[in-house]
Amino acid sequence: MDGKHLTMIEHVEELRKRLFFVALFFIAAIAVGFFVAEPIIQHIQYSDEAQQLTLNAFSPLDPLAIYFQVIFIVALVLSSPLLFYQLWAFISPGLYETERKATLAYIPFIFLLFIGGLAFSYYVLFPFVMRFTYDLSNRLEIEQTIGINEYFTFLFQLTLPFGVLFQLPVVLLFLARLGILNPDYMGKVRKYAYFGLFVAAAIIAPPELMSHIIVSVPLFILYEISIVISRVGYKKYLKAEQQRKEEQEARDAELKELERQDIVAAALAEQR
Repeated sequence: MDGKHLTMIEHVEELRKRLFFVALFFIAAIAVGFFVAEPIIQHIQYSDEAQQLTLNAFSPLDPLAIYFQVIFIVALVLSSPLLFYQLWAFISPGLYETERKATLAYIPFIFLLFIGGLAFSYYVLFPFVMRFTYDLSNRLEIEQTIGINEYFTFLFQLTLPFGVLFQLPVVLLFLARLGILNPDYMGKVRKYAYFGLFVAAAIIAPPELMSHIIVSVPLFILYEISIVISRVGYKKYLKAEQQRKEEQEARDAELKELERQDIVAAALAEQR
């Protein structure tokens, strides 16, 4: 661990500086979002799911609202790796050197899993949900008049939470690597975790059985993957703890030997 000790105020000040740096990068990412927002919106508009619908603007501000929503999401995605790094850098002085190196390597995987969650929900889940609602409307002879703002809002509500939930394996591995979370405990509370994920799936997915299953099953699989890889991280934690314990015992034995030698030397000096 880092030998430098900071007061609470100094910790808060350091965190404030790091978050300020992230905020500056976020502003720069917003500038990038202005250039890529329009192509992203057009790509979504001309997707197969959107082509089946007539998207309407029910307010003059609807296109502007969508435009800024996409800009914000782009800036958030671009800034997330830096945010994760700054949070890691904030807590890293409290970690051992091996823990610093191990946990730093998790940051790219967190970002990649977030992108993977977005891709899965957009290319797999969202088309299925849209086909279901479109077929249901046809069976009920309902003509859908969908606002473009509502369409994009529904898309974001479905995809963004999945991007967050897909980071579950790396987050749990991170906690296990630090010894905070025991994989055996995760196995014991599996049924409660499944219930929580099932509730989360009910919030994300539309109120329809197949959509609920399509959302729930990947989350259950992610949890099981999290348990497996957390065992690897926890074993490394136990190994590192054992190594530190042996090193501490060796240092203590060395200090005792030095103290014994000092006592012997002092006794010999008195005899002379």
